[in-house]
Amino acid sequence: MEAAARSWRRSSSSHSLFQFFIFSLAILLLMLNVPHVSASEITNKASRKTYKSFIKKACNSATYPSDCYKSLSKYASSIKTDPEKLYRVSLFVTIKAARKTSFSISTLWRLKGLSRTERAIVRDCASTISYAIDEMKQSLTVMANIQGADHKSELIENIRTWVAAALTDEGTCTDEFDGQKVSYEVNKNIKKTVLNLSKLTSNCLALLNTLSNRS
Repeated sequence: MEAAARSWRRSSSSHSLFQFFIFSLAILLLMLNVPHVSASEITNKASRKTYKSFIKKACNSATYPSDCYKSLSKYASSIKTDPEKLYRVSLFVTIKAARKTSFSISTLWRLKGLSRTERAIVRDCASTISYAIDEMKQSLTVMANIQGADHKSELIENIRTWVAAALTDEGTCTDEFDGQKVSYEVNKNIKKTVLNLSKLTSNCLALLNTLSNRS
């Protein structure tokens, strides 16, 4: 009987050791499959969240908040929490959109069968968007001199003037569609893209408050 008990204890002990081995192996495999997250990665993730929160808060004051955040959040790592960088990037984004709009308008010259009215709209819009691009560039030039300037409020008003002028020119383009019969192609390549550009420009104008509040 005692021999049987000893045999059972040995068997039970071996079984327990085997279970412990399997459990330890499972834990090891699980640890190997878990991706290692370094302290720097955690810090970077937290920083990006902070940067995006800053952009979102700034965009809440924009005319079109969702469009503002969508266009700027991808540059969060560059903007960080700097209002001047935020505004400089918003200008770059708007100028880029304006150039894309200008290209879209220029492709219409190759279309056949444009009416006299449509050709006039294409010509006038090409001119006004060109003016808008120049005006946005002027505001970017002023922006380059704003850091550390003693007369920052004056520079901000200069930027406001240029951006407002660009928005007016964009509006002049879309106003030409009022009461006019135009093809789908003209409408798609001009009115839709110019309206999207106007949203960015309007946001750009509103975001000047982030600089004004800091000056």
